[in-house]
Amino acid sequence: MAVILAALALLPGARLPRTGPVPQAKPEAAIEAPAAPQPEKKQEEEQVPKPQPEPAPAQNPETPPAASEVPTPQPKPSETPAAPAGEKFGPPSPTPEDRAKPPTEQTLEEQHLTIEPESDADHAECTRELQSLGVVFRETPRIDDGNGCGIDKPIIVSQALPGITLKPEATLRCPTALALARWMKGSVIPTASVALPESGDITTINQASAYICRLRNGADTGKISEHARGNAIDIASFSFKKGEDVAVRSRREDSTLTGAFQRTVSAAGCLYFNTVLDPESDAAHETHFHLDVIERKGGFRYCH
Repeated sequence: MAVILAALALLPGARLPRTGPVPQAKPEAAIEAPAAPQPEKKQEEEQVPKPQPEPAPAQNPETPPAASEVPTPQPKPSETPAAPAGEKFGPPSPTPEDRAKPPTEQTLEEQHLTIEPESDADHAECTRELQSLGVVFRETPRIDDGNGCGIDKPIIVSQALPGITLKPEATLRCPTALALARWMKGSVIPTASVALPESGDITTINQASAYICRLRNGADTGKISEHARGNAIDIASFSFKKGEDVAVRSRREDSTLTGAFQRTVSAAGCLYFNTVLDPESDAAHETHFHLDVIERKGGFRYCH
């Protein structure tokens, strides 16, 4: 009891210190706090750099790898087939100079033309029709004179119809020979029998031009002639068994039966050919008929 009383006596003199220790956060509180970058962790990341890809050789990003890095297979010289220009791989490409010229100013060489292929079936049917009409002809090997001049399946005609010689014999495509035979049978022979009965039968067709490699009208520039493709024949005159030859010339004002004969067969020519040019058409045809079987869009025909 004496001790308790002594302690109570000392309490009034007791005082708190002026300063004291600042409370420190417990380690557990720091761990529970939201995650934040720690200096020590950053230092570790700086000390241990992330793996980096190996640097590529210095070059333009758009420049493809060198040929030595990515080799491209190349055909051996022996594996590269050689073909004549204008056949298997087509004609040579026109040069910029060629393209700059309009077609009417281009030479035959500058036009880079090719020979039109012909169907075996169509050719066989055509030759059967010639045989049925009595046309005398023979097959001949493919003609290729370059620059698009030639005939895929040419024939040589010696008689346009039985008993009517084609002089000289003509190298043509079969459709041209067939149109000639039909024109002779359907128009020329019947017209001659009415207009010139005293002359007798027609014995010869005198042709001035059949297949020949050239441009139209023999010009140096311009479109290729249908003669250069076997599609055309020029008729200069007709020979008869008794009378004189009937030459093809300007007969617009000729009121004789000979004039009527020429004008009639010229007009009828467009029933069989796609182009008929007579002496009244232009100066280049003053002495013959030009007859051809060129195919135009829509079946268009030109007759003059």
